[in-house]
Amino acid sequence: MQNAIIRPCTIEHLDQYGAIYAAAFSGEPWNDDWSVKDATTHVGELLESKQHYGLECIVEGEVASFILGTSMLFHYGRTFEINDLAVAPQHQRKGIASRLLRQCLDDLKAQGIVGFHLITAREGILPSFYDSFGFKKEKRVMLMGL
Repeated sequence: MQNAIIRPCTIEHLDQYGAIYAAAFSGEPWNDDWSVKDATTHVGELLESKQHYGLECIVEGEVASFILGTSMLFHYGRTFEINDLAVAPQHQRKGIASRLLRQCLDDLKAQGIVGFHLITAREGILPSFYDSFGFKKEKRVMLMGL
């Protein structure tokens, strides 16, 4: 995607992020039932976090994708959790997610982030996508829910 522009997320594009999020996570592999309103609220809450970091990808003048997360300090250093990486369905499978993720990792490593975490689907293409960037299944911790 050579004509894509990657730049920091901005609150002015919140409605666009919400629409992209709802559309992206309503499809495979998630098939979640997100309303645009709830997705916009979700993304807005992350953008309001003091420790947020995010990038958007602009293609032909419109927001095509974004990556967004928050950092947290632990005894061994500051880590970053990738909360959302969403690509509008019409822009998927064009390398946008890879460019956003690579830029995010490079930027935050340069800022001293010592670790990265994310939650993704157990099956399908996503584990191998993240594995190609060096992410591995955690051996010492597990996700629990109630």
